[in-house]
Amino acid sequence: MSLVLPKLALTLGDPAGIGPEIVLKALADPQVQACAQITVVGERQVLQATYRLLKAKGVADPLADPEGIPVLECGSGFHLEFSRVGRGDAQSGAASFVYLKTAVEGALQGQFQGIVTAPIAKYLWHQAGYPFPGQTEVLAQLSGREHYGMLFVARSPHSGWQMRVLLATTHIPLSQVPLTLTPELVRRKLDLLAGSLRELFGIGDPVIAVAGLNPHAGERGQLGSEEQEWLAELLGTYPHARIWGPLPPDTMWLAPAQAWYGQGSPAVADAYLALYHDQGLIPVKLLAFDRAVNLTLGLPFIRTSPDHGTAFDIAGQGVARAESLKQAILLAAELAPTAAAASRSLQGQR
Repeated sequence: MSLVLPKLALTLGDPAGIGPEIVLKALADPQVQACAQITVVGERQVLQATYRLLKAKGVADPLADPEGIPVLECGSGFHLEFSRVGRGDAQSGAASFVYLKTAVEGALQGQFQGIVTAPIAKYLWHQAGYPFPGQTEVLAQLSGREHYGMLFVARSPHSGWQMRVLLATTHIPLSQVPLTLTPELVRRKLDLLAGSLRELFGIGDPVIAVAGLNPHAGERGQLGSEEQEWLAELLGTYPHARIWGPLPPDTMWLAPAQAWYGQGSPAVADAYLALYHDQGLIPVKLLAFDRAVNLTLGLPFIRTSPDHGTAFDIAGQGVARAESLKQAILLAAELAPTAAAASRSLQGQR
């Protein structure tokens, strides 16, 4: 019996950034080629121009030939000239939004089982008239989902241990975090995380470590009151997973760092819940900048993305690393069949 590969959409991201370059590099990898049926969502002209530029610069990394790549043309009207590489503007921002919207429409129509998104520049979306905090929020809105989360996943090349970190709040100012965090929000995020650990990762009795909001997790109310007022009680009575916390945010990451580098036998959780963006993303990027993958939970399809930005400053120079995008594609291909089966099971129970 032949293996049926999952169908994935791969967006170009901002066409003036490193997205087209890392797409060409990722699609040249035999492991990536073998894991899924991949369709690039964007403009073939952007891939062709990027390919010519990188070849002219003598880039040593293997590059996929644009003529052999399946492309879903979006008709964004963006045309990539060499002079525009690394110079994102409202037009490139608008094109990246069209790429994402087209991929979501295809996934919702059953054309794709998952979406992998190259990086965009949020401020260029805003210049183009799309005032969204990021791609995650667009994915949720277009899919009609109110409850969603950003789970960062990375497999250590040193030990094989897989780190999973979910953010309770994402792209909001730090001053708004204490106002946004509520028992209801944290409970929803725990539900998303516990459900994903069971359904996507096959962990029957998950353990989740949860950071405190304040330094030293409040230190019994001396450095903040949220832990004592409601967080500790919520975590102590949560029924769907074993919970560690609220833990001091600075020391919570010691065991994951030891597990990442294969140092001893630390007691690690199956996943970690950080209460705001930098509380979770600083350790993730410190340990796994080139390997971390953003997995969006709560959507009707799999969505992954690399954990880095558009890097306009190095676009077109041939030095962009495609490792995170490769990992995003491999994770999407791995999880897409499981997610589809779980979705069919849930529909059958309704």
